[in-house]
Amino acid sequence: MNAFLSLGRWLFAIPFAILGLINFLSTRTMVETFVPNYLPAPTAWVLVGGAGLVAASISMLIGKYDKLACTLLAIYLLAMVVLVHLSGAMAGSLSAQFLLFKDLALAGAAMMYAQHLSKDRSVIG
Repeated sequence: MNAFLSLGRWLFAIPFAILGLINFLSTRTMVETFVPNYLPAPTAWVLVGGAGLVAASISMLIGKYDKLACTLLAIYLLAMVVLVHLSGAMAGSLSAQFLLFKDLALAGAAMMYAQHLSKDRSVIG
């Protein structure tokens, strides 16, 4: 059972790396789809977000600065909820509601990872 549950660390981290790479490979589509009009420099947001997702994933996989990475990942996901998905969800968009709750759940999982599973406790409490 423990061997199966230890896969969770990998199943949590690897998709974030893939999503980060998608940000780099489909920057224009990501800008058109997800970045609200009121944010300046939309391409920069997508590229910085992609770099952050890849960095967080690598950090979790190697166990170095993983507590900090998961904390920052949770902040990023909560910012996505507030800045990107909330307005669409309140307007009644089913896809925005889905993305809002998905990112909210992933932010909670990132916080739990930071609190209970992180290996590197040298950066934050």
